[in-house]
Amino acid sequence: QKTKSDMSWQAYVDTNLVGTGNVKQAGIFGLDGSLWAVSAGFSISGAEAKAIGAHFANPNGVFSSGINVCGVKYLGIKADDRSCYGKKGAGGVVCVKTNQAVLICTYDETIQPGPATNCVEKLGDYLIENGY
Repeated sequence: QKTKSDMSWQAYVDTNLVGTGNVKQAGIFGLDGSLWAVSAGFSISGAEAKAIGAHFANPNGVFSSGINVCGVKYLGIKADDRSCYGKKGAGGVVCVKTNQAVLICTYDETIQPGPATNCVEKLGDYLIENGY
């Protein structure tokens, strides 16, 4: 099994997520909520990341409690054992679980939801294909 230290996680946040222009802020966290990499100014707490990780085991919780990121509660609009999406106004959050990590990304009113979800899901697929 590959380990967290095998990769430069910050490059994925900077280049494959925020650098695409399809997400505003992004973080990669371990399934336990531990921080692997985060974009500048993205102040999500470990407790929030851990709670999002728990949503994948109980996706229905997304609809009842929402998705909390940086103290903002997003209305749950999609949830399963791989992906959770939330919306607040014209912005939203996209969370994708891989074998070892959770990608958590937000977008604002200047970004369409489709490209945002596509961007995050695509990186999730890549990480899963590569053992992460």
